[in-house]
Amino acid sequence: MPKLVPLVDKLASLRAFVKVVELGSFAEAGRTLRLSRSAVSKYVAELEQDLGVQLLQRTTRHVSPTENGQAYFERTLGILADLDAADQAVAQLQSTPRGLLRINAPMSFGTIKLGPLIAEFMARHPDLQVQLVLTDEQVDPVQAGVDVTLRIAELETSSLIARKLCDIDRVICASPDYFKANGRPGHVDDLRRHDCLTYGFLSTGNQWKLTGPDGDHWIAPHWTLCANNAEVLRDAAVKGRGIAILPVFIAEAQLKSGALATVLDDYRAPPLTLYAVYPPTRHLAVKVRLFIDFLVDRLR
Repeated sequence: MPKLVPLVDKLASLRAFVKVVELGSFAEAGRTLRLSRSAVSKYVAELEQDLGVQLLQRTTRHVSPTENGQAYFERTLGILADLDAADQAVAQLQSTPRGLLRINAPMSFGTIKLGPLIAEFMARHPDLQVQLVLTDEQVDPVQAGVDVTLRIAELETSSLIARKLCDIDRVICASPDYFKANGRPGHVDDLRRHDCLTYGFLSTGNQWKLTGPDGDHWIAPHWTLCANNAEVLRDAAVKGRGIAILPVFIAEAQLKSGALATVLDDYRAPPLTLYAVYPPTRHLAVKVRLFIDFLVDRLR
């Protein structure tokens, strides 16, 4: 009974045998495969021992297949051709994005900014299907079964891979009607006497950190509304309910239209950071890599 040999060694032996038959020489086969003559000879000898038959007639000047060797050569050509075709098919899949791309993102960012970007990305890669799930909860990509999740947050240490996409600036703002009724704060300390609209998941807790010409200030705002969605805070600010610190992309349209106005422009809240987070993998899927590269370019 022929002994079993490792598959990798068997394939190396098959490739060596085919080259020897094609070129009629162990030395020429070795040069083509970038192996020594002795290594090629060893591969073929192991193949003959495994099969229990002589595959090659060897003379001092030439090598030719035996009858069994010729039959084996013809069958082996087909096997190696199929293997090469399989390798090429996988390589093509790895170079052309296709299949299902599962994305998770924050609600407001998804509705305001991400929708048009995904449509543009899909136009570039028509073989892709995209499944987008929007939620303000922090999703674990592994447990949720998503390819990539976008987070606007300070990331905790984990086994996940995170790539920074962009910084997100924030502004202090309220409606002109609010300022008309309550006055404009001239210093950050004045915020303590104003109605404030706060985001419920700040890393600083129920405090605002503001940095200006006179250094850092920590303000515990008197809040009338606390929400975990910045669009709700923006809409309340437009209605004159108080002062909010909002990401620029959330308030951009209202600032341009005049429905909101900034205040204390010399002071800044710490910028937020948008990350793409995905599970660690030795070979990152091309669809994920291209999507992240696309976001980096478009959000830059």
